[in-house]
Amino acid sequence: MSALDVGDIVIVHCREPKEKLWGLLQRLDGVGVALRGLDLGAVEDWLRQEAAGAERLLTPSTFFLPMHRVQRIDLDEPVGLAPAFAERYREANGVDVSEALGTRTASGRVSS
Repeated sequence: MSALDVGDIVIVHCREPKEKLWGLLQRLDGVGVALRGLDLGAVEDWLRQEAAGAERLLTPSTFFLPMHRVQRIDLDEPVGLAPAFAERYREANGVDVSEALGTRTASGRVSS
């Protein structure tokens, strides 16, 4: 298994409070995790919204999670016959999901 790298699409499992976040890994170190994405429970709705070209009611956010909250980090990978969320996004929209999640500019602002 390879190590996680900045730019990977991941699912972060958190504790206290328990939540799961999905998105683009922007930073991973001993202090914590920076992620640009969505709550895992909103990803399906976001994928449908993006595929339909609908009004953007759901948009990705940038999260910082201190390491004491991080329980586990998984790569967004296919499971059995179910494709990864990133693969589903590419199939529906024809572009890589990292473009939709945006990237940080030198000033620290998010651009898409």
